[in-house]
Amino acid sequence: MPDVRHEPAAHRFVAEVEGGVAQLEYQQREGAVAFVHTFVPEEARGQGVGEALVKAGLDWARGEDLGVIPACPFVQAYVEEHADEAADLIQ
Repeated sequence: MPDVRHEPAAHRFVAEVEGGVAQLEYQQREGAVAFVHTFVPEEARGQGVGEALVKAGLDWARGEDLGVIPACPFVQAYVEEHADEAADLIQ
């Protein structure tokens, strides 16, 4: 799994991976966070990078007591597949 770091000033979670930087971008709102875009370089796809980014984002949202708006299709698919760990966060 890649080392995911939070860059709050840039409103994103990032991971250095083969081919560049993978990222999960978000927009924070009153009491919620909307995850709006996930990008993983072609060379790193299929290796769990996107999932690691989303998991880090969800863990952060839970720690900040924020609801989650899965605006990005990748995030939406993740929360549907992992409903047992994400259902309490979804708005």
